[in-house]
Amino acid sequence: MAKTQVTSPKLRQPNGVFSHATAIEATGRFVFISGMTSRRPDGSIAGIGDITAQTKQVCENLKAAVEAAGGTLDDICRVDVYVRNMEHFDAIHKVRAEYFKAPLPASTMVEINKMTSPDYLIEINAIAVLPTK
Repeated sequence: MAKTQVTSPKLRQPNGVFSHATAIEATGRFVFISGMTSRRPDGSIAGIGDITAQTKQVCENLKAAVEAAGGTLDDICRVDVYVRNMEHFDAIHKVRAEYFKAPLPASTMVEINKMTSPDYLIEINAIAVLPTK
């Protein structure tokens, strides 16, 4: 199943690790991944006060969720990112570049005031489309 990155010369090129749009033939299994935070399997929070460490844990959690469904990070076609401080944009995308390769998922990032824990700096949910087996 081919995932393609959609770009347009009529749009400014993304300044982060995402595409304007992602096209996928809808012949696979959709997986909707709930918002992942920086909580480790033992329940502790990784990287309190450290956006890089938290983003890495979030990406590891996304990876674990999509793998449990039978896919890989390459199957993720969309992510929604919620951050406490938009000034962390560059640091977040530096970590995302370690996990997501072209064709990149479509993405939205928004700054919010509160999360379920005051120690969370980031939360990401995702949609993946897994090939039919």
